[in-house]
Amino acid sequence: MVSYYGTGRRKESVARVWLLPGNGGISVNGFPPEKYFSSKILEKVTREPLEATGTVSKFNVMAKVRGGGISGQAGAIRLGTARALLQSDDALGLTLRKGGFLTRDSRMKERKKYGQRGARARFQFSKR
Repeated sequence: MVSYYGTGRRKESVARVWLLPGNGGISVNGFPPEKYFSSKILEKVTREPLEATGTVSKFNVMAKVRGGGISGQAGAIRLGTARALLQSDDALGLTLRKGGFLTRDSRMKERKKYGQRGARARFQFSKR
């Protein structure tokens, strides 16, 4: 039995994704996506690379994800799935690239700066 692996990251989340031959089942930390994610949109995000390449019924997806919130975790699973699909078949690369599934979303939380209240917000200024 052959399996394919991909790592996905988004915000503070890291997903380890394995594609196994199967009928299209998805497992996120041992739960079905309907139970793990509170939103239908996030469930859809995890399936997007499979739907775009037409491989929904070819693979079972097993994802272990940690860190961040559920939105970041869904994005991390999406990237990990796309990378694993690319590993399974190089011909899918063009479709995945055009759909934007292989691009790492680099937006992160900006760090708080010293002498300021937050990343950009300053402490209140009093002239007198």
